Amino acid sequence: MNVLVIEDEQQVSSFIKQGLEEQSIEVDVAYDGPMGRHLALTREYTSVILDIVIPGINGFDLCRIIKNEKPNMPILMLTTLGTTSDKVAGFEAGADDYLLKPFEFQELVARLKALARRSLSTRTIGHVLKYDDLELDLEKKAAKRQGNVIKLAAKEFMLLEYFMRHQGRVISRTELADKVWDIRFDTGTNVVEVYMNMLRNKIDRDFEPKLLHTRINLGYVLTREG
Repeated sequence: MNVLVIEDEQQVSSFIKQGLEEQSIEVDVAYDGPMGRHLALTREYTSVILDIVIPGINGFDLCRIIKNEKPNMPILMLTTLGTTSDKVAGFEAGADDYLLKPFEFQELVARLKALARRSLSTRTIGHVLKYDDLELDLEKKAAKRQGNVIKLAAKEFMLLEYFMRHQGRVISRTELADKVWDIRFDTGTNVVEVYMNMLRNKIDRDFEPKLLHTRINLGYVLTREG
């Protein structure tokens, strides 16, 4: 594994660099947005750790720039900005995961390894999944409904793929956190709920019938039946 850390607080970046290198992970560090952009676009990394408040280019904009050029490069936002609107902005910018400071270093490592595994697995599948009038091309990383192209961020795509591979089955929040985010312990995050709302807005808002449904106290299901 090799990781790019884009963080302007030198104490934080040094702590992360030292800890990751002790885990045999190679680390590059950028202290501002322009340098982070240069490294991310000219080198290959298994993941990027990105702060939001950094000089030159803010983390949201930098995330969009990187994802536009390298959509398969996993990005974990590491920040003190923890409101739901901050998280939504991060995910809409293309972030694959979101971790708040202060953080447990063991959790950071676990999430980085999970991102690396997910990134590798999503590149190895190449066919089309279909449910009703919804299509998901796993090779082109594209979704269509009623012939209309739907743009999905990386995690939205993975979430929809999991639903389409388990059509008609109620899937719990815990299972989604495990299978899509590799989160196997309760972090208190509402990442599943945030992404479900984002995915519904793209898949169901302008179409009938609705396909993504909530089963109260049970989870979510992909089905025509409300």
